[in-house]
Amino acid sequence: MDSTILLFLVQDGILNGAIYSLLAVAFIILFSVTRVIFVAQGDFVTYAGLTLSALERGQTPGSVWVLLLFGGAAAILEIVRAVRTNRSRKCWKIVSGCILYPCLIASLLWTGFGNANDILRLLLALAIVVPLGPYIYIIFFKGLANSSILNLLIVSVGVHWMLTGIGLLSFGAEGYRTNEMLHSGLEIGPLSISSQSIAVVVLTAVVMLLLYAFFNRSIEGKALRATAISTRGAGLVGISPENAGMKAFLMASSIGAVSGILISPITTLYYDSGFLIGLKGFIAAIIGGFASYPVAVAGALGVGLAEAFSSFWASALKDAIVFGLVIPVLLWRSLFFAHPEEE
Repeated sequence: MDSTILLFLVQDGILNGAIYSLLAVAFIILFSVTRVIFVAQGDFVTYAGLTLSALERGQTPGSVWVLLLFGGAAAILEIVRAVRTNRSRKCWKIVSGCILYPCLIASLLWTGFGNANDILRLLLALAIVVPLGPYIYIIFFKGLANSSILNLLIVSVGVHWMLTGIGLLSFGAEGYRTNEMLHSGLEIGPLSISSQSIAVVVLTAVVMLLLYAFFNRSIEGKALRATAISTRGAGLVGISPENAGMKAFLMASSIGAVSGILISPITTLYYDSGFLIGLKGFIAAIIGGFASYPVAVAGALGVGLAEAFSSFWASALKDAIVFGLVIPVLLWRSLFFAHPEEE
């Protein structure tokens, strides 16, 4: 291996690690607030990339039907819960958020709004995929708030396989890439860095800074942190755990959708690509102990570098090597860290 190959591998590792770090942060947010290990986090990535690809090809993405279906199911469940708890005044909010919004997005697509220009197509793809997070929370997890972590994990696995099957019906088995948003590049010696790769790293850093500011400077972010520390204590001081769960899933779906938009021009995405992508972000979250964001980001960069170098030395064992990184971390945490009982 010469220095040129080394530089290319480091570049690929940092690029992959940037995406894995976003997904790791999403895993930690969800687990901290809702105790859900959301296996389907990577599906937001594929849904966003494939939705944008369909819009660029002038097609109506199948994900809009998923949005309508999930929105309608979420509306029915929320209206039933509101009636049972004598909070019928919330029904208009439920209807507007779960029924009118998906219908508005669908009508924009059917009137040709998605064919306007690149920026509008990108925004429309985000508008389709991001609301799926709160809808999934309402349908599958809101009624299980007091269940054990194992039960929530089983439901999460089921949600992932359901989204994978729906993705096959919605997008087909063929893989797609989106058009490059930036076409120039940067030459540093023998290393050629595309503007798209630079944009991925820069936007990842911007998202991280925004999350830091949100959790440390805003009232909403501090409320989520309080819920993460103690759900019962947060409820006692007037913070709704249900609203916190909705916001956590909204943030997770936003992070996943942005990640999908970022990598879709440089990676071919298939309907089932989200599993491996999300699993590598999950490993980074485990390295961070599902608690520390900086350690999770460092772990994600380590996972990205390990993937790049193992693909050079032993490409057939690339995934096995990456997933094997979690074994020493689990052994170390098992031997040297306390294990608090689940609340």
